[in-house]
Amino acid sequence: MSWLLDLALAIVPAVLAITLHEAAHGYAALALGDTTARDAGRLSLNPLRHVDRVGTLILPGFLLATQLILPPHRVSFMFGWAKPVPIGAYRFRDPRRGMAIVAVAGPAMNFFLAWIGAILVQFISNEIATEFLFYFILTNLVLGLFNLLPIPPLDGGRVVVGLLPLELARAWAQLERYGILIVLGVVFLLPRVTGFDPVGQVLQTVLPWAFRIVFMLAGHDLHGPQFF
Repeated sequence: MSWLLDLALAIVPAVLAITLHEAAHGYAALALGDTTARDAGRLSLNPLRHVDRVGTLILPGFLLATQLILPPHRVSFMFGWAKPVPIGAYRFRDPRRGMAIVAVAGPAMNFFLAWIGAILVQFISNEIATEFLFYFILTNLVLGLFNLLPIPPLDGGRVVVGLLPLELARAWAQLERYGILIVLGVVFLLPRVTGFDPVGQVLQTVLPWAFRIVFMLAGHDLHGPQFF
């Protein structure tokens, strides 16, 4: 039954991280005066309201099945996305800056959740619960950091559009129509064709640092036996 545990450890943290990530975008927009997400019923913690057929079901399902079927029969990598929360940027006083703030809210929520997970670890002694929290922290850190990549429609790309001078911002925003293809090419195709995995290398470099930061902020002794 270990595969059921692997399945739960892969799916449940991802569902929580993605759902709250998208909800954070909607609540940030609402705070800035845009009611589009609320009017569309997307200010919800119900994961079903954020399901994207390809990004939430088909692609993660394919990755999950192939990893469980092929050796070493363990889920070590997941990738996907939720249905974007609708935002009416025209309702913001400054649409570009407003969109940048809304974009930051998603990764900020993931980093906050990772911090909460790190706090909870010190009160848990059950091995399975501790492993769940580890994957919860890891999933939120990966999702938050990955979304900060400066490629539209990722959150980092929208932040860049909000910070660049207008003409450069317009040119950068044009990448959004090809953004998912660029991301999939860099994440999946490039490593398999060339052996060069820039996103993986960046995450391997940044994740240990991110783990140490959230555990330090949660009050852990980074040199103690409880640190991962």
